[in-house]
Amino acid sequence: MFESLQKRTVIVTGASRGIGLGIAKRYGQAGLNVLVVSRSLSDAEQVARDIGPHASGFAADVSQEDACLAMVQAAVERYGSVDVLAANAGIFPSARLGDMSVEDFDHVINTNLRSTFLSTKAVLPVMKANGFGRIVLTSSITGPITGYPGWSHYAASKAGQLGFMRTAAIELAAHGITINAVMPGNILTEGLAGMGEQYQAEMAASIPLRRLGSVEDIANAVLFFSTREAGFITGQTLVIDGGQVLPESSAALG
Repeated sequence: MFESLQKRTVIVTGASRGIGLGIAKRYGQAGLNVLVVSRSLSDAEQVARDIGPHASGFAADVSQEDACLAMVQAAVERYGSVDVLAANAGIFPSARLGDMSVEDFDHVINTNLRSTFLSTKAVLPVMKANGFGRIVLTSSITGPITGYPGWSHYAASKAGQLGFMRTAAIELAAHGITINAVMPGNILTEGLAGMGEQYQAEMAASIPLRRLGSVEDIANAVLFFSTREAGFITGQTLVIDGGQVLPESSAALG
């Protein structure tokens, strides 16, 4: 699809399940070397085996700076460079404001937002030295555009990613590094499946395309942002939600 991706190296965080798993596999299909990063080494290695010999697993808690630095070092040692970072690690536990503890809030912010900062910072020396880099964040429509009860900490982290991205895009542009974000709507993953069939049906009914998104829908957009062909795009977002945010009300869907 994009020849400029051949033999490049990507780090995918949160890559053992859900959207991250789909992203890692899509990069593998496109011919990149893939460092599959998860908190669980066994899970990361299983995904790498599924992708093929040009992938390998690495265990890291990307909310910790030392882990992010080790992750980048591993990619350089195994593949010679880091060209792309897909900062996908994230969690979305539910807690209403009255029940949410400080620890609950900090855990989500650290996992979703702090990890974006730390993983981005960790890849910069290699990307700057190469004069090339692509950073793609997995944000969400929840927070930047919509809200959902129980997810105020998640929403804050996802909106925060976009604020981080816009200033980072200005700082990194002179080094040939772009940073963009995808904003998924309701995507059929293990997490969404766990919310039950009724929730899935209600969400699908609210989407003009009348279906939930797939991980491949997100992975293809992430792949595009990673290409040399997308080199004049930075600091931008792409909403991938089947049109979910468009109707004024359910009446607009007929």
